Amino acid sequence: MTETPARTQIADQAAYAEAVRTAVEAAAAYYGEGDSPLDDDAYDRLVRGIAAYEAANPGHVLPDSPTGKVAGGAVIGDVPHAVPMLSLDNVFSAEGLENWAAGLERRIGRPVAVWCVEPKLDGLAISARYRDGRLVRLVTRGDGAAGEDVSHGISLITGLPARLAEPVTVELRGEVLMTRAQFENANAARTGAGHPAFANPRSAAAGSLRTLYRDYEVEMTFFAYGALPLEGTDPGLAARLGELPHSQIMGLIAEWGAHTTADTPVPGVTCTELAEVHQQVERIAGARATLEFGIDGIVIKADLAADQADAGTSSRAPRWAVAYKLPAVEKITRLVGVEWNVGRTGIIAPRAVLEPVVVDGSTITYATLHNAGDIARRDLKIGDHVTVYKAGDVIPRVEAPVAHLRTGEETEIPVPDACPRCGGGIDDSQKRWRCAKGRACHAIASVRYAVGRDQLDIEGLGENRIDQLVAAGMITDFADLFTLDRDRLLELERMGEVSTDNLLYAIAIAKTRPLSRVFCALGVRGTGRSMSRRIARHFATMDAIRAADAEAFQQVEGIGPEKAPVLVAEIAELGPLIDKLVAAGVNMTEPGATGPAAAAPPEDDGQEDGGRAEGGPLAGMSVVVTGSMSGPLAELTRNQVNELIERAGGRASSSVSSKTSLVVAGEKAGSKRAKAEGLGIEIVTPEEFAERVADHL
Repeated sequence: MTETPARTQIADQAAYAEAVRTAVEAAAAYYGEGDSPLDDDAYDRLVRGIAAYEAANPGHVLPDSPTGKVAGGAVIGDVPHAVPMLSLDNVFSAEGLENWAAGLERRIGRPVAVWCVEPKLDGLAISARYRDGRLVRLVTRGDGAAGEDVSHGISLITGLPARLAEPVTVELRGEVLMTRAQFENANAARTGAGHPAFANPRSAAAGSLRTLYRDYEVEMTFFAYGALPLEGTDPGLAARLGELPHSQIMGLIAEWGAHTTADTPVPGVTCTELAEVHQQVERIAGARATLEFGIDGIVIKADLAADQADAGTSSRAPRWAVAYKLPAVEKITRLVGVEWNVGRTGIIAPRAVLEPVVVDGSTITYATLHNAGDIARRDLKIGDHVTVYKAGDVIPRVEAPVAHLRTGEETEIPVPDACPRCGGGIDDSQKRWRCAKGRACHAIASVRYAVGRDQLDIEGLGENRIDQLVAAGMITDFADLFTLDRDRLLELERMGEVSTDNLLYAIAIAKTRPLSRVFCALGVRGTGRSMSRRIARHFATMDAIRAADAEAFQQVEGIGPEKAPVLVAEIAELGPLIDKLVAAGVNMTEPGATGPAAAAPPEDDGQEDGGRAEGGPLAGMSVVVTGSMSGPLAELTRNQVNELIERAGGRASSSVSSKTSLVVAGEKAGSKRAKAEGLGIEIVTPEEFAERVADHL
């Protein structure tokens, strides 16, 4: 199938002229202060539409058209580049990459010997000029021929040393960006100083780097993607830079002390076959959601200097490199409303209602807003154009308003002065507001959670049945389930003798569940199924959990000094409910656990073992499960698979790192599998894993 990336449809010459004007203005804003009125995807679609119209109507082409120009023709700065800083041509599919590679090999008259594959960082392209190893000038790409001097921003950038490890005269080229943490910190500092929030990390980096004076601090990060000789460069070094493969030049840059992609989870790699290139493209694309910085594609280059020289360049881009563009994870849309929802623990959470927008293949209508303070800090208003961000499985979130698109018709977001569910008071002493009634405000939600499959797993207690029991006044919390009266149940609509006896039997079984499931059913803030297992296996009994202070909780893997006091307070608040469970005869011990006094010492990685089984086929191993399970594991929930791992002596983990021993990868494994491949971690199928732990299934 022929590659056909989406583009804006342009009907006539007037629409074409308007599209050119819009694109040129957007490019000037994007490569200037970074505050384009169009998101990247909308701009790319517009330029592709302009190019398609020009191809069909060559007599209508305007001289200021952005097609075929670096930075879309935007003229930013007057510091000339000795060698033009070019853009990259794009492909959008595996087929497009195959066609581009075939064209390159026809151009040079031979197969490309070595390919280099690197992430395409979503930042601001800059040139860093060093004299005798000292950083003396920083220049933006601008229009490719000349850029803007931003040397005043040198001190803000990590990964770009003031002095290189060797006294060389050289020009490093790379991207300046903000990591997610740097972006959050920059926005907090900026809004704290009374300025509007940045719309996204790229505009934050572009705007911050160009600002001469500011009353707040920001930090950015540099990653190099190339090196060139300057006037005065040692002839021997100049010759090396002209002869070495790109991959070796990147190694040289790293030796000098500047950051490269080798300092990231997605380092650049070399391949000798195009099939390997496709695999590396999938690896980097799969890891996108886990990265601390934005990427909008993957760059594929001919690695050898001879191949690059024979391929040459066009007026806009090198012919020996291409960008494999990925679907956008960031779009601009309009905030049309805010909903205030009350969760099962009484937390009052705002949710943005958006004009529907397609982000990374899915239509987004709602996004998280965190809390009332976050809304105020970001200065969000109803009617704002907002930047919506989504990566992988991360819940979409509103980054910030696009302040320069405001019309004056935007309105303040109404903030509730009473609980939106029960009308009671609000506890606003913490960042996340909470109904003063706590869990009692939304008892139905708490019961629904407690009886779920990964908690008490009470069959026959669906949402309608729970609503019926609450409405009849038979339960106010899930502890009341264990004292239900058979005769009263029989009085309820659609509750015959068989269904009543089945329900009471299921509730009786739930009484015997291990402590880990009972604790999970309590819905303690900051815990889930895995954390509940670790807590139950560490303390062994509910009495020990209730007696533990913050210091004791910090002995449990994954609980730090911030979370521990919250757990202590939550468990104290749940005291009456726990007392009711104890009185009803619900199990309060964890089978096989012996408590803190007999707990095993930490592993070498400094993490508590959580009371998992001694020995077993997974002894000492950290195991990550990802994708859809099949074979003997098909009917198990993810939590049940994690329990299986621990019964077999291993430790279940949710993220892949250098400490991961094994990854069980099912269908659609995605970024975790890709990261494991990059780290050389053993990967097995669900069937192979089931065979390995067969004695513990």
